[in-house]
Amino acid sequence: MTALGRLGATLALVLAGCAGVGAQPVLRWAGDAEGGAPYVEADPADPSRVAGFEVDVATLIAQGLDREPRFMQIEFASIDQSIARGDADIGLNGIEDTPARRATLAVTLPYYEFREVLSVRGADAGRFRTLADLGGRRVGTLSGTIAYDILLRAERDHGIIAVSYDDDVHPYSDLLIGRLDAVLLDNVLADRRRRTMPGFSTQPGAVAVSHYIGVLSPQNAALRDRVNDILKQAMRDGRLEGILRKWQVWNDDQPQLFARVLRGEPLAPIVGYEGDNVANLSKWEASKRYLPSLLRASGATLVFSCVSMLLAVGLGVAIATGRLYGDRVTQALLTGYVELVRGTPILLQLFVLYYGLAAAVRLPAWMAALLGLGLNYAAYESEIYRGALLAVPTGQLEAAQTLGFTRLQTLRLIRGPQAFRLALAPMTNDFVALLKDSSLVSVLTVVELTKQTQIVATNLGSWVIPGALCAALYLVMSLPLAALARVLERRWRSATV
Repeated sequence: MTALGRLGATLALVLAGCAGVGAQPVLRWAGDAEGGAPYVEADPADPSRVAGFEVDVATLIAQGLDREPRFMQIEFASIDQSIARGDADIGLNGIEDTPARRATLAVTLPYYEFREVLSVRGADAGRFRTLADLGGRRVGTLSGTIAYDILLRAERDHGIIAVSYDDDVHPYSDLLIGRLDAVLLDNVLADRRRRTMPGFSTQPGAVAVSHYIGVLSPQNAALRDRVNDILKQAMRDGRLEGILRKWQVWNDDQPQLFARVLRGEPLAPIVGYEGDNVANLSKWEASKRYLPSLLRASGATLVFSCVSMLLAVGLGVAIATGRLYGDRVTQALLTGYVELVRGTPILLQLFVLYYGLAAAVRLPAWMAALLGLGLNYAAYESEIYRGALLAVPTGQLEAAQTLGFTRLQTLRLIRGPQAFRLALAPMTNDFVALLKDSSLVSVLTVVELTKQTQIVATNLGSWVIPGALCAALYLVMSLPLAALARVLERRWRSATV
């Protein structure tokens, strides 16, 4: 290194050191702004900032630690795993106290008590008072929550139909339009939605009671203890109460919770519901309990994929044929369809089919999922078939015309069979891709393999074994198809030699 280079490097180190002098340490906290108020949401006054009572709790904790709070956007279902990985110091987002979290993470003391409450349409308030009254009815909630675990038990005990969602808006909107008969969620969410979406009522009795906690990695137990001291002091001096009142979530349950916490009383993670506690089992034993649910979900994935692919193939052939043989108007319309579908995200298309059209056409979730995947992949399949049809030598087409074949006869007897052989390999690739893309239909409340794996991983507090089982099941479904395609390719290749 030259003298000038050494001087530059030294100057850079000095400047970096100066920049670090007086810099306040950071508390990285994880939350999901998609969940919205009153937990965490984009601040309406400044969308680059977040607001909510969890934001204020994080600020309170950071100040007690003499750190600067730094928000990290992490999907709610992934907060536990991100904390365990060390991506953030603490997770705060209406995170429920569960046996699995206590067993796998360092959890703070409870700082808010909530109730799992049942919401029904106003006209049904007299007949649907408990889960036992909802046998054969559809009840929605957020996936990966205590409420979803309760609904799974009620599915076995009372015959209800548990429907999982990825957000807390659509369960209540689906309740109002009749897709659901009830919703089971935290009283915080139910109260919030009742203020903005009139038309449903909440039953007064609590199905279960639990608490919100902060989660830290097991290696951060010392930091967790400091956080607990800060929360206790905030309970004593009224700062925590002030935050909860500010966000209109303070109620008569909180003074009792604060008193019990300050007295050092042990608090059960869930009161009023005794679920299948897998926290005391090994990860493998616990995973074996959930294996039947993964197998059922893989069956649903396979059925959705096969039916959607059949729809995509049929429509794809029709679109490709229309673009080659149709008049100008037909060609323009079909080209516009292909470009529209290929140019917009499949998630958007699924949302439009299921939620966007709900005011006019209330498609069942399974039908919207099949149509969404089929219509999306039809556009891609049509391009494969159009390219394969164009790849057939023009000499053969001219020969067919000379022999007096009609267009339909040429397509059916000469052009079509050759194009199909050319399209087989990319068709197989598309089917495998559709098999994996079927995981997207979970946004329409369809529980397929990936969604069920996420639920299992949340209950276990680990992705290792559920993720491996999920990957193995996808391979079991996709590899035979690829092998069949290779056999057909070899057979047709030998037939043409």
